[in-house]
Amino acid sequence: MQFSPPLEQGKLLKRYKRFLADVQLADGSEITIHCPNTGSMKNCLFPGETVWFSRSDNPKRKYPCTWEIMQTPDNELIGINTGRANALAEEAIQAGVIAELAGYAKLSREVRYGEENSRIDILLTDKDKADCYIEIKSCTLKEDDCGYFPDAVTTRGQKHLRELMQMVAQGKRAVLLFIVQHTGIYKVAPAAHIDPAYAELCKQAVDAGVEVLAYRVDLTESCSEIRFPCDVLL
Repeated sequence: MQFSPPLEQGKLLKRYKRFLADVQLADGSEITIHCPNTGSMKNCLFPGETVWFSRSDNPKRKYPCTWEIMQTPDNELIGINTGRANALAEEAIQAGVIAELAGYAKLSREVRYGEENSRIDILLTDKDKADCYIEIKSCTLKEDDCGYFPDAVTTRGQKHLRELMQMVAQGKRAVLLFIVQHTGIYKVAPAAHIDPAYAELCKQAVDAGVEVLAYRVDLTESCSEIRFPCDVLL
């Protein structure tokens, strides 16, 4: 996935009100950009370091610029825009990069399912295979050379795990897919120290037959693309 038009850059000043961030440009001026990440962004905020942002030409947007990438003091890159995870996953599935999810005839997005009023991120169907329900999570929290999800307590994420277990019980295939948008993360684990209930549900889900996969994004200031699988520690 190429960033088009090319991303612009500046220095992070601060993130605030959850959806906003102030950035200083090269000429010293400051702008406010949209932060498309509803999480805590733990270990993803580094004031004074370089950020890259996209710019929309939609005149109706109050904040035309969207934060895309954060550079860490160790020169690692973090994909801030969690909304890109689904598009990256879809692109990788269709290209056959995620071998475990290859060979289905049809891919659908945001399909209603389950008993808790959910929408599945991706549904793969084929007349010769069981339907495959894929829940996608963007992983950006790095601690001690390991990636963790979630970065804050997530009752919504817990609901999604319950829904996936129900699909397996109905004879369907269910997959929890972590998209790692951090160039310094090579292994992923449920964050039991942040959300023990989610971590416990992950174990229950695996025992029930839910598959857990993790794939790493090859991220630069010009391109974002899923290329490599990551180890999952459960």
